[in-house]
Amino acid sequence: MQTAQRKSLTTLRWMMVASLALPVALFMIAAYVSYGSTIEEADREIRRSLDVVHEHALKVFETLDRSLSEIDEVVRDLSDAEIRAREQALHARLRQLSDALPQMKSAWVFDANGRSLVNSIIYPAPDTLFADRDYFSAHVKDSPGTFIGAALTPRLPYQGAPFFSVSRRRPGEDGSFNGVIQVSVFPDYFEHFYARIGRAAGSYFALRRFDGLILARFPAAARTAGPSQNDVPTSAADTEQLITETSPIDRIERRVGYQRLSGYPVYVSAGLETATIRGRWLGTIGRHLIFGIPATALLVVFLTMARRRTERFYIEAARRLEAEDALKHGQRMEALGQLTGGVAHDFNNLLTVIRASADLLRRANLPEERRLRYIDAISDTVARASKLTSQLLAFARRQTLKPEVFDIGRSVVTLRDMTKTLVGSRIEIVTSVPDEPCYVNADAGQFETALINMAVNARDAMAGQGRLAITVAAVADLPTPAAPQERPPLGYVAIAVEDTGVGIPQEQFSRIFEPFFTTKTIGHGTGLGLSQVFGFAKQSGGEIGVTSELGKGAIFTLYLPRVAPAQQQRCDDGGHAVPISGQGMSVLVVEDNIDVGRSATEALAELGYLTTLVDNARDALEELIGGASRFDVVFTDVVMPGMTGLELAEEIRRLELNVPVVLASGYSHVLAQQGTNGFELLRKPYSIEELSRVLHKVVPVPLHRAPPVAPNSEVR
Repeated sequence: MQTAQRKSLTTLRWMMVASLALPVALFMIAAYVSYGSTIEEADREIRRSLDVVHEHALKVFETLDRSLSEIDEVVRDLSDAEIRAREQALHARLRQLSDALPQMKSAWVFDANGRSLVNSIIYPAPDTLFADRDYFSAHVKDSPGTFIGAALTPRLPYQGAPFFSVSRRRPGEDGSFNGVIQVSVFPDYFEHFYARIGRAAGSYFALRRFDGLILARFPAAARTAGPSQNDVPTSAADTEQLITETSPIDRIERRVGYQRLSGYPVYVSAGLETATIRGRWLGTIGRHLIFGIPATALLVVFLTMARRRTERFYIEAARRLEAEDALKHGQRMEALGQLTGGVAHDFNNLLTVIRASADLLRRANLPEERRLRYIDAISDTVARASKLTSQLLAFARRQTLKPEVFDIGRSVVTLRDMTKTLVGSRIEIVTSVPDEPCYVNADAGQFETALINMAVNARDAMAGQGRLAITVAAVADLPTPAAPQERPPLGYVAIAVEDTGVGIPQEQFSRIFEPFFTTKTIGHGTGLGLSQVFGFAKQSGGEIGVTSELGKGAIFTLYLPRVAPAQQQRCDDGGHAVPISGQGMSVLVVEDNIDVGRSATEALAELGYLTTLVDNARDALEELIGGASRFDVVFTDVVMPGMTGLELAEEIRRLELNVPVVLASGYSHVLAQQGTNGFELLRKPYSIEELSRVLHKVVPVPLHRAPPVAPNSEVR
């Protein structure tokens, strides 16, 4: 009831205020609507005028282009000496051509030194040098096509009105520079045309080059003081565009439309002074006031109804927001369910292979060949499970990376053959890397995985046939940073993977990096490839961008912070496949999971290592403090109750016990956020070969300082 009363009082209060404010409000609304209509009408008028001047200018330049082609056809097979010998006839031909076109002042043919061979004005042509003119110098080094020159005044002994030029290069038989063909154009021709069509007050027309230099203008102004480049909008394209700007020439604000002449470096513009547009609007407002006063009484009723409708609208909006929140919550739960279901599905498949292989290994009288095959199946399945968890951790930005400084370009070149084998022979692979090395500080293995994932994604998008381009380039900054972040001092290295596939629909852009999201058929992809790329980019301080158009392929660009080259290059020891004997090396194994700890100690004992197993970091410290000389190395899990493995390693370093430490972890948020602090890291699941190699990496030569320990070590 109190709420209803407050609403009633509010309504009455607003009605009292409205009885005084409505006439003003009505006038303001009418003025606003009228102003918008006036602007729209002015824009339509400007567009119509712009179409006219665009069509006119295009026809003029096409005519000039044909004239240049005609002159080029006449002198194409003639040498400079032959042109001079036939100068009188060619002069008459050019004179006839220029007289036939009112916009053309003269036509010229120049030699390679900038001297006139023949022109339509004077015969014989005086020996005057024109090499400094822009219409000549623009063609000396290369061919810009049809060049539009600045407005110029004639050079003695030539006289007449100012002009601007349209010119082309005269190529020799071998393509070398042989001179210039040029026609001079009257700016007045355009200005007279603009004056005829611009009879409305405040009209404005202009013809200008890409650099903003005015060639012709109405109202007329000094052409040598053309506007700066900023007067031409940087976003202007082949389609017309309307903007409001103040001319630096006459300081008059205008509403101006720009449109480019297709095929020529020229814009035409048409506009109206904003003062003229405002004058039209004020005239319309004066007529509106006649009808505003009688409507005041009715407006009270209308406002009351509008207020009630607004209240209902707000109520409906609140309900809609509640429904949207519920929908978003449902979508989050759906995504979580999809992620959980995907993980469960893939892991159940892997566990099925392991369980079946283990059951088959229990069978008696199993042939050696089949026994080895089942063992290999278990090993391969474990590797696939490890890859699956690595991809999930990479997407979640929780993968423990091992960053190192390496050259992206060299890595891409190295992977080219592997990528070619992976995508198939029907896909053409093109790589482009800069001559200058582009170093990054990232996990090289994860980068290679990310590149392979992008290549496989491109292969599937092209259905196994097309063109795959991998481009490496240094860029100063991200094109569209997703969030404010500090720019690296050396910028970024961009790795672009471009395909000619089917493209990506716009509605799927927000989901392509979600884990387990895929448009492929069952059995042709897990949906984790791009999510691994996304997670690797984010965790490495970079970004991943994508552009695509249906039917025209897609471009995935991975940005990684660029760094200075390191003093030491990466050393790949992955080629060792045989475990290294541990004769004489003593290892303190710290693992809270007893099964994992016993598995590690038994495997090490098989290789001749002397092992001691403890199940927590505190006991490990007691062992070391009581006699650190008994151990060559400490091998510890990271995630343990109480003191973590990383904290144990830091404590060993702080106490200066002089025992190297190797960390083992499948996942740790501490490692993901802070790194290993200089300690060696072995990722779970690991093989006995990997474990023996990393132990010998930190202890190349055992000190033989440990007492013999039984292979089946007791837990301390």
